[in-house]
Amino acid sequence: MSGPQVNIAIVGTGFIAETRARAYAGVTGYEPRLVAAVSRTRERLDDYARRHGIPDTTTSLEAVLERSDVQVVDLCVPNHLHRPMTELAAQAGKHVICSKPLTAFDGAGLPPETRVGEVPRPEMLRVADENATAMVEAARRAGVLLMYGENWVYAPSIAKADRLAAASGGAILEMRGGECHSGSHSPYSAEWRWTGGGALLRLGVHPMGAMLHLKRQEGLRRWGRPIRPVSVFAETGDLTQTPGFLEEPKHYVRTGWVDVENWAAVVLTFDDGTRGIVWASDNVLGGMESTLQVLMSNAHIKCNLSHTKLVEAYAPETGVFGDEYLIEKLETKAGWSPPAPDEDWAQGHRHMIQDFVASVAEGRPPQSPGELGRDVIRLVYAAYVSAAEGRRVTLAAD
Repeated sequence: MSGPQVNIAIVGTGFIAETRARAYAGVTGYEPRLVAAVSRTRERLDDYARRHGIPDTTTSLEAVLERSDVQVVDLCVPNHLHRPMTELAAQAGKHVICSKPLTAFDGAGLPPETRVGEVPRPEMLRVADENATAMVEAARRAGVLLMYGENWVYAPSIAKADRLAAASGGAILEMRGGECHSGSHSPYSAEWRWTGGGALLRLGVHPMGAMLHLKRQEGLRRWGRPIRPVSVFAETGDLTQTPGFLEEPKHYVRTGWVDVENWAAVVLTFDDGTRGIVWASDNVLGGMESTLQVLMSNAHIKCNLSHTKLVEAYAPETGVFGDEYLIEKLETKAGWSPPAPDEDWAQGHRHMIQDFVASVAEGRPPQSPGELGRDVIRLVYAAYVSAAEGRRVTLAAD
């Protein structure tokens, strides 16, 4: 028996919109209905709606915002659209789900000839923070929810780690986590103008968001207040420009980066003196790797969101498994591989959408609110300042 109905309009029809549609189909206890889909490309829009049983399509976001039956707008669009679309949706009284990262610095408003990647990093931090804060404030003023699509917060392995940490009563002293693969397939990921950053912004936000969430939970348990990050120290680089790589006749990882990093490492310091180490890389072969370690005063917990090894398969040549999907970003199906039985489950997408739908139906905040996305954006761009200036950057107090 289904519970309260929640009507959603999906904006965008790309990779993340496909993930969302699968996740909505798995919600239990509530009745999420995809009542409309929005995209600029009519052919892709109609195909997406047909495959997912969405009854209405439009190329106009404004048309969806005028509909009284739409409660939630799910933004599966490029980063530079997150702020304006969130503000429009909030003003129309719609709850907003925003994909990660919450926002970015993409040089909006700068002259076309501007080399966006060369803008001083402190200015990037200022503008990105302003964008994120504006989104959070727009939702607050309108009395709607801004839900930040950080699936790592909801991943079963990380949720279990949080419960284990609570049960142990110990202190989280250090966390080490990262996401890496052989490079984004999107041509837009190579330029700052389109994405607002490189591997740190695309990949590193995941472990960063999970660390902030776990320290928040620990602080609430221990002292009744979140434990917050206070400083960052970072390095970034393009490892495909190193001499040894350039001498190689054939490359298996993504190349062609214009002005963004494909490697990053960040040290976070929290207000209780503990540390987090975040890494992100587009230079790792063998499929997506997403891991987080939680090192405690009385426990050591390892979380594997990908390469779970629930299934291991060997093929002597590429074509043995045909078109059957194995794991994201895997370069070849030959040899040993760790096929993912259900990536949406293991990486938290299903649990995230379950919580978002329940939050709307019950009128309560989600586990991953817009404020978490804002905090992550502040950390990312403070890390860019650190990497550019070669120093530790202290975060401004709220």
